[in-house]
Amino acid sequence: MKKIAYLTRNPNQTRKLGEILAKEILKTAVLKKALVLGLEGDLGGGKTTFLQGLARGLGIKEKILSPTFVIMRRFQIKPTSSSFYHMDCYRLQNEKEALRLGLKKIFFSSRSILAVEWAERIKKILPGNTIFIKFYFIDKNKRKITIKFPRNGK
Repeated sequence: MKKIAYLTRNPNQTRKLGEILAKEILKTAVLKKALVLGLEGDLGGGKTTFLQGLARGLGIKEKILSPTFVIMRRFQIKPTSSSFYHMDCYRLQNEKEALRLGLKKIFFSSRSILAVEWAERIKKILPGNTIFIKFYFIDKNKRKITIKFPRNGK
């Protein structure tokens, strides 16, 4: 796995990092299967803030809030027919609950991006090509963010 680390000093920089990643995804990704991003880190670590930037970079105008209670939200990536799914596994007890939400169908859908907060809770069922993004709390505003890319996209 290729691993890259970033240090952000405030929420705006964390959002900007998400936005930059989204623009790179749109430029380079030909999605035969869904692109899965597994976000890991403590409560308040910056996962949702990062995804706000990612969504903005994908051209999504809706407000991005953590779907802790609804578990998953779907957004259209305009002007394409692609979808961005934002999932929060904080309240899930096990992988079976996640599968009941239709994850397997999303994993194999082309032109979809799935971002999973609290991915460590369902890591066993995530595809081998998942990109893992880990958030480390340094202080009130500062975060270390590591992105692990799978080898050869597999």
